[in-house]
Amino acid sequence: MKIKHHFTRTLLIGFSAVLAAAAFSPQALAQPPAPSSVTDRTVLPIPEPKTEPITTLDARDAKAPPRFELKAPAGAPNVVVVLIDDIGFGAGSAFGGPIKMPVLDKVAANGLRFNRFHTTALCSPTRVALLTGHNHHANNAGAIMELATAFPGNTGNRPQEITTLAQILRHNGFSTAAFGKYHETPPWEVSVSGPYTRWPTGSGFDKFYGFIGGETNQWAPAIYDGVTRVEHKQSPDYHFTTDMTDQAINWVSAQKSLTPDRPFYLYFATGATHAPHHAPKEWIAKYKGQFSGGWDKLREETFERQKKMGVIPANTKLTPRPKEIPAWNDMTAPQKQLFERQMETFAGFAEHTDHEIGRLVTQLEAIGALENTLLFYIVGDNGASAEGGPEGTYNEMMALNGIIGKTEQMTAHLDT
Repeated sequence: MKIKHHFTRTLLIGFSAVLAAAAFSPQALAQPPAPSSVTDRTVLPIPEPKTEPITTLDARDAKAPPRFELKAPAGAPNVVVVLIDDIGFGAGSAFGGPIKMPVLDKVAANGLRFNRFHTTALCSPTRVALLTGHNHHANNAGAIMELATAFPGNTGNRPQEITTLAQILRHNGFSTAAFGKYHETPPWEVSVSGPYTRWPTGSGFDKFYGFIGGETNQWAPAIYDGVTRVEHKQSPDYHFTTDMTDQAINWVSAQKSLTPDRPFYLYFATGATHAPHHAPKEWIAKYKGQFSGGWDKLREETFERQKKMGVIPANTKLTPRPKEIPAWNDMTAPQKQLFERQMETFAGFAEHTDHEIGRLVTQLEAIGALENTLLFYIVGDNGASAEGGPEGTYNEMMALNGIIGKTEQMTAHLDT
């Protein structure tokens, strides 16, 4: 496959990867051997230089040594990692999907698309690998935090000897912040008793604004600012993705204003498109009727677009539909109506999220930071959302209690 690229300032990752961490290890940031006046970055945290004792008795005659300031390497770029939750490889328009994501398209057009990345297929394992650069089992995250066991590789407790990318960059003079979903803190440590060592602010992030678990209500989220539980802004049109974007915009703007020469690392992980699929109605309405052909036709159309775009090789064969997934033509009229609505909602949720990411990118450009920023737009920490069972659910508490949703239970809830 040959795709022409204009590599400028952005990188686009399709369907998740562990990439950014590897390039910013202490060794990668280390300076080559040089005189003692050059900061040694091979060991973190960087110790203050030793100074000779001051032997002058009269303070008026004494000369103070140079002030030690920890600064990032000259020319070090900002790093922004955008991570979408639970979205499939063939969803967004940049990879041949039916969902319009113009910001993703623009980043792709000005950067690089990656189509051979691998994930662990679950939230916590993929994220902890991305955040540390270490295998998920080495991080004791063999599954999501809530499914931890007593066995090594899956205890849910990231070992303290594994350092996060945020901590590495913070020790190298970067400002660091995380916004949105942080599904790496063991549930039994999410209380005022802590410990806080595996919370975002205990893992190298100076600033955190978001939720700790795997999901939250986008209309009424469980938000933490640092380690303090806070209430969201009371507004009839409130949505968490918009809120976290506002917070991220304020933070990067403050960094540029207060410390313009200090690079920053921003981890922007949306709750979308993980369940619950809460999208503003006007974004859902944009997809009205666009999925009436059903999933079999949609799958074939996406596949052909991907071949034409070079996302997959031109001689690729479409795999047979798994027997576990019924044919669209075998669905009843009420089922088709329900599933169309679910697809419209998911698509609206994804496009709304892309719009909010666009506001962040626009602000990076407005403050003059984008030209020296590595932007990783990661489209999915794993495959698409599967909560609720094959027919979905209008109340996720049902699924969490083993109650599988059925079409006849949900038809009355199409508008809500």
